[in-house]
Amino acid sequence: MIGIIRTVRKAQRGNDKAFLKLFQQYEEDLYRIAYVYVKNKDDALDVVQETAYLSFKKINTLKNPEYFKTWLTKIAISCSIDLLRKRKKVVHLKPGYEEFVGSDDEDIPLSLSLQELVDTLNEDEKSIVLLRFYYDQTFREISEILEIPLGTAKSVLYRALDKLRKQVKEAGMYE
Repeated sequence: MIGIIRTVRKAQRGNDKAFLKLFQQYEEDLYRIAYVYVKNKDDALDVVQETAYLSFKKINTLKNPEYFKTWLTKIAISCSIDLLRKRKKVVHLKPGYEEFVGSDDEDIPLSLSLQELVDTLNEDEKSIVLLRFYYDQTFREISEILEIPLGTAKSVLYRALDKLRKQVKEAGMYE
């Protein structure tokens, strides 16, 4: 931890190599976070690149060097959500690609079903569920990453889990 704090301070003083060393340490985690949101390799790589650019540009705004990873994670989530918002504005000129989707009688992989369930949550709920269960973050870490009160993080998680339980029961996947 002391080594990270020292390296962050070097990066804040303008040491490019120190920043690169720090960023590369967390690059794989950032990619995984981005991929969960944007659901494809190219967009996830774009998010990681944007995260690198923004974090490099704003490294001086980091007040507590010991929270460098948390700070990077927050930037990656924000970049992912921004990309998704931009993507929603895209109008597809040729709707009707149903022929490329499998038939209804095929087995749907469990991971796809879980992904579809998580996708029904709003962005706040999705972020908290993913951070808690996919990245094993504590409620305190989640509240710091998302800059929300600890109680809010807990209540949003429980509300999201309740939504997911109801959807699973309605779909008859859980008894």
